[in-house]
Amino acid sequence: MAEAMGSNGCNTITRVLFCGPYWPDATVYTKDYLQNYPFIQVDEVGLEEVPDVIQNYHLCIVRNRRIDSDIIARATQMKIIMQNGVGLEGVDIGAATKHNIKVARIPGRTTGNAIACAEMAIYLTLGVLRKQKEMDRAVNQRELGTPAGETIYGKTIFILGFGAIGYKLAKRLRVFGVKILATKRNWSSNTLPCDAEVLVDKKGGPEHIYEFAREADIVITCMALTNETVGIVDNKFLAAMKKGSYLVNIARGRLLDYKAVLSHLESGHLSGLGIDVAWMEPFDPRDPILKLSNVLITPHVAGITEYSLRTAAKIVGDVALQLHSGKPFTGIEFVN
Repeated sequence: MAEAMGSNGCNTITRVLFCGPYWPDATVYTKDYLQNYPFIQVDEVGLEEVPDVIQNYHLCIVRNRRIDSDIIARATQMKIIMQNGVGLEGVDIGAATKHNIKVARIPGRTTGNAIACAEMAIYLTLGVLRKQKEMDRAVNQRELGTPAGETIYGKTIFILGFGAIGYKLAKRLRVFGVKILATKRNWSSNTLPCDAEVLVDKKGGPEHIYEFAREADIVITCMALTNETVGIVDNKFLAAMKKGSYLVNIARGRLLDYKAVLSHLESGHLSGLGIDVAWMEPFDPRDPILKLSNVLITPHVAGITEYSLRTAAKIVGDVALQLHSGKPFTGIEFVN
């Protein structure tokens, strides 16, 4: 979306704030991209420092920092709050709108984020099917020919959330010889995007999630976190899944009800869990769920590749330059 905003002033410094130390390469690559523009300053501060310094910045990259109404009220020079991806659940968009601050995200389809997340979903799926932790143990114990894993071929996979990531995932899963089910918000049974008719064997809306859960061998969550989707994978959903099925989450940790997932793993109803995101981040290494042999976890890196980071850094850098000069914005989607 291209949208012009008042210039920040060609004789001033436009300041860009990255919130927190996580996903550090995003800051490094943005600084690299802007190194020849001395009138753009890029800083990274600790999460706890954000409220004390945010009044000095014009553009904010939130990462996993909650930007609530109190922080927004302090952001007296802020023009744009944005995410290095699509997840804006931590931003009080209403408060930002009230203070005339625009809120934006970078579409995953433009940075390679959606492709990277789709690849990670497949990586985690194969990892839990082939019992990665047990293979590691076997190597350490000098064993051969164990464990016996499962093949993805012939499985029925339910993609819960058929947005950009779900679509890219379906394209890549098709070659494995699987049956694909998918649901999407406001997706009626007679509507299909692009060539999805050759990717999805059965499609539906939110009202079909339990039906599809009963049919699937593997459920992969790819949906956004909203008030409606928090805890959507709960006891009712998990009980509907087949005994011995698998769950993979590359979206947001709080889509899953922690106690329900732990209970179904311990009981054996779930044969495995692959997650790139946690209920509270960063991950607590003492979390009981991480100690289970059938749980495979990665540290929120599904969308983190050289390509996606460099592309996102260019978009953030261009937005900073456009903000400074008053030119229309490109590469981002405004949500208010």
